[in-house]
Amino acid sequence: MILGMTTSTYTLLHAVISLIGIGSGLLVVYGLLSNQRFNGATAIFLVTTVATSVTGFGFPFDHLLPSHKVGIISMVVLAIAILARYGFHLDGPWRRIYVISGVMALYLNVFVLVVQSFLKVPTLHALAPTQTEPPFLVAQLIVLFIFIGLTILAAKRFRSESASMLRRAA
Repeated sequence: MILGMTTSTYTLLHAVISLIGIGSGLLVVYGLLSNQRFNGATAIFLVTTVATSVTGFGFPFDHLLPSHKVGIISMVVLAIAILARYGFHLDGPWRRIYVISGVMALYLNVFVLVVQSFLKVPTLHALAPTQTEPPFLVAQLIVLFIFIGLTILAAKRFRSESASMLRRAA
């Protein structure tokens, strides 16, 4: 039992929260790429991604696991994103800091999704049972390169309202 739930129920809740975070995060990244703030999706993304990390620590463990290290990194990155978005209101350098930390938080969730997919999906598990085999490494590298590209594009395209208004007026 975890927080009054069976382990399978808690795992399902954790997975659903994570998938909502990934889905809303993809919408937020689309907004960044198109220089739009999706305030509702942003709030859902940040809350569910924090909840994903927090619920990840609820699983029983007897020593620090790689998933805990990813969770700790995610919480730090999310704290920066939340501070940039809501504390500093994307002013000045905080706009780019928000973009980088927000996309990085999404990447970490997708990274874990790939890990879990190779653990739980029989076909993928057969390709990389220890997650040191080339199919797993190639999948993670593809995801990493996609997110590096998205981060660079989003940092260039998500500009301040005044800058985008000036461009439209020209």
